[in-house]
Amino acid sequence: MILRWEIKKNEQGMLIKTYLQQIHHFSRRLLISLKKVPSSIQVNGTSQWVTYKLKREDILTVALPDEKPSDAITPEKLPLDIIYEDAYCLVVNKPAGQACLPSMNHRHNTLANGLTYYYQKNSIPSTVHIVTRLDVNTSGLVLVAKNQYVHSLFSRMQQEGNINRVYEAIVHGEVSPTSGIVDAPIARKEGSIIERTVDMRNGKYAKTNYRVLYADSIASWVEIKLETGRTHQIRVHFQYLGHSLYGDNLYGGSKDIMLRQALHCKQITMMHPIKNQPIQLEASLPEDMGILLKRLMLI
Repeated sequence: MILRWEIKKNEQGMLIKTYLQQIHHFSRRLLISLKKVPSSIQVNGTSQWVTYKLKREDILTVALPDEKPSDAITPEKLPLDIIYEDAYCLVVNKPAGQACLPSMNHRHNTLANGLTYYYQKNSIPSTVHIVTRLDVNTSGLVLVAKNQYVHSLFSRMQQEGNINRVYEAIVHGEVSPTSGIVDAPIARKEGSIIERTVDMRNGKYAKTNYRVLYADSIASWVEIKLETGRTHQIRVHFQYLGHSLYGDNLYGGSKDIMLRQALHCKQITMMHPIKNQPIQLEASLPEDMGILLKRLMLI
């Protein structure tokens, strides 16, 4: 992958290494790797060292090194619902029941297994960098970077709150008020390696915004926006409100008419870190949640 920039008036006089670190957030590790590849850094078509002093209107190009696919991820031909793709990233609509990455319990059929096969088939020289993970039984949009540098840019955007995700959930009972903020810290539940809980003393800051799309005394259909990204945050916060998600028996929800938590990431909005263009992507509510809404007569 080749990145290209034209040097502006206020950037002239900067060393290449300073420019890349301060303006484009290159890590020291990435700069060291570039030094090992001949001609990876060029100015106006001529190879240069990172100590070159940039001039106004110089054209700086950086050829990022190819990445070796992870040996820990077996390529598998799996269906992929790719909503968006360019040279730097892609966004996939992940189905419920699929893990994002292999683990002790899910070594195969994960999103990463499918993407590894897709990369090999399409000659994409990268390992899989999943930016916005979802739980196994949560459906919806997942952002994936195509190299470590772009992943680092997305991670920085996440920390600064510049990747916005919108979810929809179906929860037990009538949520009141019809819009609000849950500001309650979350910690690992004592004695469990999986479950989380609201813990005012030891928990990490967590904030969830919601608005009710439709509700009756039995159930509520809710739109949710996160300001933080704690593990199981939506599930824990709605249990804390007394409105567990349908299908989420880990946090008090019933599995009588829904076999997985009724949670879907429907929208991702962000500014592209390389193209500097706004992107807004959406994925429709999956069939099982639509059926649940009809059974509960919320639509």
